[in-house]
Amino acid sequence: MEEEWENLPLSEKFQHKNWKVRKQGYEAATQQFKEAKPEAAVVREFVADSAVWKGVVTDSNVAAQQEGLSAYNAFLEKASTEGARKTRSQTVQGVVEKGLTGRPAAKAAAQETLLLLIELDRPDPVVEELFPLLAHKQPKIIATTLAALTAIVHAYGCRTIEPKAILKTLPKAFGHADKNVRAEASNLAVEMYRWLRAGMKPFFWDELKEVQQKDLDKLFEPISQEPTPEATRLLLSQQAVKEQAEAVAAEKAEEEAEAEEEEAAGFDLAIDVLPKIPKDFQERLASAKWKDRKEVLDETMEIINIPSIVDGRFDDIVKSLAKCMKDANIMVVIVAANCVECLAKGLKKAFARYRSTILAPMLERFKEKKQNVTDAISAACDAVFKSTGLNDTEADIMEALQNKNPQVKDSTGKFLVRCLKATRQAPSLDQAKELSDISKKLLAESVASVRDTGAEVLGVLLKIMGEKVMLPHIETLDDIRQKKIKEFSEAAEVKAKYRPKPVAPPPATKGPPGKKALPGKRPLAKKPAAAPASAAAVAKPMSPPPVEEPQQTTKPIPKSRLGLKPPGAKTIPSLKPPTPATSAISSSPKRNAVDEPKPVGIGKGLAGRSLGLAQPTPSQTSSQSTTPAPPAREPSLSDVEREELESLRAEVELLRTQLADSRSDKIRLGMTITELQNQNAQLIEDHTRDVLQIKAKETQLVRARSAAEAAEEKSARLEAMLHRQEGGPPLRSEKEDYDARAGDEFKENTPYIAGFHAPRSQPHSRSASATNSVGSDRLAGANRVRSPPPSSSTLSTSRIGKAPAAQQQTSGETESWKRAAEVTQNLKARIELMKAKQLKR
Repeated sequence: MEEEWENLPLSEKFQHKNWKVRKQGYEAATQQFKEAKPEAAVVREFVADSAVWKGVVTDSNVAAQQEGLSAYNAFLEKASTEGARKTRSQTVQGVVEKGLTGRPAAKAAAQETLLLLIELDRPDPVVEELFPLLAHKQPKIIATTLAALTAIVHAYGCRTIEPKAILKTLPKAFGHADKNVRAEASNLAVEMYRWLRAGMKPFFWDELKEVQQKDLDKLFEPISQEPTPEATRLLLSQQAVKEQAEAVAAEKAEEEAEAEEEEAAGFDLAIDVLPKIPKDFQERLASAKWKDRKEVLDETMEIINIPSIVDGRFDDIVKSLAKCMKDANIMVVIVAANCVECLAKGLKKAFARYRSTILAPMLERFKEKKQNVTDAISAACDAVFKSTGLNDTEADIMEALQNKNPQVKDSTGKFLVRCLKATRQAPSLDQAKELSDISKKLLAESVASVRDTGAEVLGVLLKIMGEKVMLPHIETLDDIRQKKIKEFSEAAEVKAKYRPKPVAPPPATKGPPGKKALPGKRPLAKKPAAAPASAAAVAKPMSPPPVEEPQQTTKPIPKSRLGLKPPGAKTIPSLKPPTPATSAISSSPKRNAVDEPKPVGIGKGLAGRSLGLAQPTPSQTSSQSTTPAPPAREPSLSDVEREELESLRAEVELLRTQLADSRSDKIRLGMTITELQNQNAQLIEDHTRDVLQIKAKETQLVRARSAAEAAEEKSARLEAMLHRQEGGPPLRSEKEDYDARAGDEFKENTPYIAGFHAPRSQPHSRSASATNSVGSDRLAGANRVRSPPPSSSTLSTSRIGKAPAAQQQTSGETESWKRAAEVTQNLKARIELMKAKQLKR
């Protein structure tokens, strides 16, 4: 039966009659919700079927209800605001009535449920669901509801929770007959006083008795000295605002730090070091002696080891340093790496053009196992990264991570980790995908340090990009690796944070055109007045690739809202022939000419299309007033916004692929479910047939056992009969007396010899034996009473006449004994055979 339960879907388990099945379903749902994404099918299923949660939180079984509350909390964490809105009206009262009055674990889960329902949306709907319970018939429910309100106010505070409605319920609670209700009302009043102080009294104080007022004043006295408390929990919207404020503050702090660094660097006077470098630098560096090479590098390093260097032609020097990375002597390699570090720090951003020459050889030299060599190269790589950035160094890093040498992979991976922690600009979605893919390959390496480095890269990426972006990349990994990645993520300290929120500006860009359209109807001269300053600056962006053209054409369309449809490009060609002036205006590409009449026509609306065309013709001299209109919209398509648009498109493509995958998975799972249901039906049928067969075999076994017992009884009777026959015939006087004493079976199996009367004093008689002593005495007594003592002649005659008969009787008894023994053996053999057959079955 348990196997059948496990195959049931969660919705059926939630409504099963057996509490064990429901409990198992709640536990499985909790696990699935914790591992699922917010858009997963299991989450969406229970968002759509929200009525099922009412039975879950009010389960009749205490153990199952506790697991049901845990499952509901896990569901709310994934379904977020939508799940809370659709389920709270059906679950709040049940959570209070059944959850808060249950076991301690269930009570804690129920309290967390109420706080989650408030956190994910708004507190008012949840608090309003609690008010009807204050009029409940059971005082226990009223006290529990007041305790729940106290916990809510304590967690979120009166800045989030509206206090007026709660304060108005206190007089009725203080007037309740149950002391527990009054005690909880006092606790709620004290908690409200922590937030509102004396400002709460006008709402309910006059309705209390004087004794109650005095008691509350005593409770308020120690609280009045305490500072105003802080909320321990925030709403989801408040959390977003707080995170945004923290992000803005962090960005400002970073900008200030950068400004301070630049300001401090400005005080360092740059020095021109090129004339000071030895003239024979190249010749000495090509010497066969490593000491000569090291000596010239040491001299060069002393010259360039300054805070700021004047930019110059360092191409030959950097190329020579790149060759030194392959030098056989590690001392030369170390000094060359130090020179690269000094140059990168001195030239700062100007060193970026030498990155392609020097970075790849340094990463390849990571194959050196000497720690002092790898430390020097790592410091040089870090200096190169500071002068360039992640976008410039990514290609070289990706190539080095594919090197066959595990030492190169390990050191390069650590360099990548340092780059990710130091960068102030978060990677793009494509970069995150590439880095995640290459890092997952490192997790399969045989060297433990390389695997740890790959996990650390993924952990830092998870810290920067967030779970929403990185979850698709790490969810395929096993639990151990995921746990390790999360540990690295928690321990990482990064300076950049990926925020998809700035992607929202595209809808915001529609606002400015709308605002320009309204005033544009009144004075047309405002457009050229607002744009001349930017006309020269935006002259080049006016002729970019045609990708921007649909964005320009679609944005002005909502401005008029007078019925113009998106295919504006089709109407413009039809308007061209009547206005030859437009061809004169558009001496540049035709796209600009097409864009110029659009704003004018749209600004006039549908009522005056001909007028909209007539205006450009007299305003040929004001072509500057028409051309600035598109540039005014162009800043919304800056480089940053284009990148954001590309990231949006990438996210859309990712979501589409995920949706397609989920649909295919759903179809596949549906087919699997159908197949499993058919298999389940077949298994049930086979199980029923097997049960019937087992019952039939059990019936046969019972019958065989009864037959065996009957045979054993019969065998026992035969053995008893044989035993009696071996003991000799008993003394008897008459046949009737013998039949009455021996029984029916003894009559059938023992031959009776009529007229046989053994004398009482016969020496060979066994009538005095233990088995027949009683019977023989009785028979002897009966003979003495019934018959007179025989004479000597009679005895002699009877002995002579009955001697042959006694011999015949003895032979017959021997034969009957043999037959009985054979019958007994046959019966025993049959019994053993039947037992053996039964065991085989």
